[in-house]
Amino acid sequence: MTWNKLDVTEHKGVVTVALNRPEKLNAIDKEMFDELDTISKQLRKRKDIRAVILTGNGGTFSSGIDIKSIVSDKSKILNLLAKLLPGNANLAQRVSRNWRMIPVPVIAVIEGRCYGGGLQIVMGADIRIVAPSTELSIMEVRWGLVPDMGGLLALREVVSKDVALKLTLTGDIITAEQALEFGVVTEVCDQPMQTAQALCAKITQASPDAIAAIKHTTNRCWVSSERRLLAKETFSQIRLLLGKNFQIAVKRQRTSNDIEYKDRQSFW
Repeated sequence: MTWNKLDVTEHKGVVTVALNRPEKLNAIDKEMFDELDTISKQLRKRKDIRAVILTGNGGTFSSGIDIKSIVSDKSKILNLLAKLLPGNANLAQRVSRNWRMIPVPVIAVIEGRCYGGGLQIVMGADIRIVAPSTELSIMEVRWGLVPDMGGLLALREVVSKDVALKLTLTGDIITAEQALEFGVVTEVCDQPMQTAQALCAKITQASPDAIAAIKHTTNRCWVSSERRLLAKETFSQIRLLLGKNFQIAVKRQRTSNDIEYKDRQSFW
């Protein structure tokens, strides 16, 4: 598929999805919404990938929704917000929520500005790594709107209620260090892309079944009851123990332990 507003590349099982509208600071127009929805749905179905990196080209993640582009056509607004049932995700919400549905880790690499809809999108990632100069904001209130792109699904898991209210009620722009202190991001570092790639390299060494089960259980049960979490853990573990990837992991670990033991014996 040809992407007009995204830059999609793949290397050793790691897919990098970059917002690719740098001349507009990666502002999100209707076409970018559609492409983000499409690529995230495609990645959810793939069994051959091990991780996804979500980022933006041009030194910034996103300045937010391209308000001028979208409000100029009421049909675009309706298309973004339409849903069959109130509890379903519409197009605007899927570009955040869909990353949670992919059975591999999704790591957001964030630089420059990450405002409004841009921050809603990265909240759908499992891990957020940011450069020190990054600025972040849940900016919708400045436009007289509520943050309605599904980002609150993750925000309620990573920050306290009062912090979430402060960020959403004020629309304040916060620094990378403030975001780390609040819990909005995972890590602040000078080379966020290299850090993300190194993390992906570690992840690809683990059993893909175990990685998928860990992500699924964590996302589905993080705010669930104790009973549901315990039941989900047991169910996932039984499936893993009966799967072929567990036997592969056991064999690899035994080989690693044997080598370590022989090395110790030769040392002494």
